[in-house]
Amino acid sequence: MTDPVSPDPLTEARAALAEAMSLHEQGQLEGAEAGYRRVLAQGYRPADVLPLLAGLLGRLTRPEDALTAWDQLLAIEPDHAVALHEKGLTLHWLGRTAEAIATLERACTLDPDNPIAIGNLAVVQADAGRNLEALQHFRRALALQPDNLHLRHQVRRLGSGSVPFWHIPMMNDTPRNDAFEDAIKAAIGLTGPDARVLDIGAGSGLLSLMAARAGARKVVACEMEPMIAEMAQHIVAQNGYADRVTVHAKPSTELAVGAELDAPADILVSEILSSDLLTEKVLDTFEDAHRRLLAPDAIVIPRAASAMGCLVASENLAEYAFVGAVSGFDLSAFTAFAPQRLPIHGTMTGWERLSDDLELVRLDLTHKKHDATLARLSVPVTASGRAIGIVQWMHIDLWEGVSFDNHPDRYTDGGWLQVLHSFPEPIDVVAGQTLDIAVGHDRITLILLPLTE
Repeated sequence: MTDPVSPDPLTEARAALAEAMSLHEQGQLEGAEAGYRRVLAQGYRPADVLPLLAGLLGRLTRPEDALTAWDQLLAIEPDHAVALHEKGLTLHWLGRTAEAIATLERACTLDPDNPIAIGNLAVVQADAGRNLEALQHFRRALALQPDNLHLRHQVRRLGSGSVPFWHIPMMNDTPRNDAFEDAIKAAIGLTGPDARVLDIGAGSGLLSLMAARAGARKVVACEMEPMIAEMAQHIVAQNGYADRVTVHAKPSTELAVGAELDAPADILVSEILSSDLLTEKVLDTFEDAHRRLLAPDAIVIPRAASAMGCLVASENLAEYAFVGAVSGFDLSAFTAFAPQRLPIHGTMTGWERLSDDLELVRLDLTHKKHDATLARLSVPVTASGRAIGIVQWMHIDLWEGVSFDNHPDRYTDGGWLQVLHSFPEPIDVVAGQTLDIAVGHDRITLILLPLTE
């Protein structure tokens, strides 16, 4: 009697792999994992088995183990594009973003026409805040798959997410644009076309284009948001002024004479004023420009800006600024956390004027240094009511005889909104009285507070 012939190791390995793959297909993942590991222990086709094991481990939500499997495969085939792609995604899953980006970049280098890998690289870059690189890679993936609606959405999402909602209404604001252009044309007419123009906070590049159209031969612009800066340079080229206007993707504080500027600028143009005048670090920016980037006698547009305002009453706005009794409970203490500033728009436009218009704070932007200020302002009350705060707008002085404001009586749909500066609590006022308020700024925000005895 002869002994039965034992299967050879190769046959055993093949059978074990087939069984593991069958279990995997049936959803019996733990059994499949054990089978794959037995096959790997026999050294059978590791380059084919490791991707199956790694994918299975991912389904079992074991990213660390999956990462080990991908690394084992890459030790065998260092240029395995799929393994690098999947390893990059696993690293991102584990929160190791920098490593994930580097790995995905390598995968895309090895497989440069793979829209899935390029799109996933863009996703991780966007999660890391590297929006310009992400947008560029989403565009590249979309060029490879032009009908991919997901990629099309991502391109639009990233672009729109980098632009404040008020930016396009501001660009469409004809009176504002005309006032800026009148001032720019007057300045270049005075200084001549060889005057160097610096545009801080270029946005779409509109003011730079105005300067170039007015005859300026050398315009240096800066925009700190890289995606907006890229679009501005595209718009400049599209309009035929690329030989005159250069847009740098950096804040003005990173510009230097002898680098981005060949000499101190003769004209500064900027539209970084915010609805409440100071929020976008206007004073820091202008002071730095005066100190490092401008000629001593440089023209500044705008040359001054004032916060204007009036005392107001509004039951509607009070619902945004104060809380009292709610569902039978006293929640008034929570008013301490209420926003001090509310943009006025949409349903938030119903309010009653309790005083005439007042100049609250004036900034001379030609000055080279600005200290924080605080003063007492007596506001004559013209109508009795429950004062909830000050509605504030801007008046900007661009050039002799050229100005612009967003007065609420005639300006409701532009980029600059009016702002409610709410009081800590409502104050009952009577016509004929005066209400004293503290007015000033801390260089970053306006200060508008009632002075109560």
